[in-house]
Amino acid sequence: QVQLVESGGGLVQAGGSLRLSCAASGRTFSSYAMGWFRQAPGKEREFVAVISRTVNIKAYADSVKGRFTISRDNAKNTVYLQMNSLRSEDTAVYYCAASSRVVPTLKREYDYWGQGTQVTVSS
Repeated sequence: QVQLVESGGGLVQAGGSLRLSCAASGRTFSSYAMGWFRQAPGKEREFVAVISRTVNIKAYADSVKGRFTISRDNAKNTVYLQMNSLRSEDTAVYYCAASSRVVPTLKREYDYWGQGTQVTVSS
């Protein structure tokens, strides 16, 4: 089992920045690729970013490329999502997730999920 706890969400003005963190406990953190997803009200949960287990392969949704950066610190069992140039359309609950796959981008490829953290961007 892997337990995931997100933090760092909040209210920010458009153009601002936030850094989300996701702390993992349980089985070996470095065994998992880590992803971020988000879900806006009335919408499906969508892929945001993923980072591979140890070789730092990264992938991003087109909507966040150039603005968001995913990183991980295996010594701290933590994955981060740095979000810059935030827009109102980035408002959502953000979830981190762990997967045993290499670079998963689909929800069904993830094994464990956190409870989510709210990000609200005011225009």
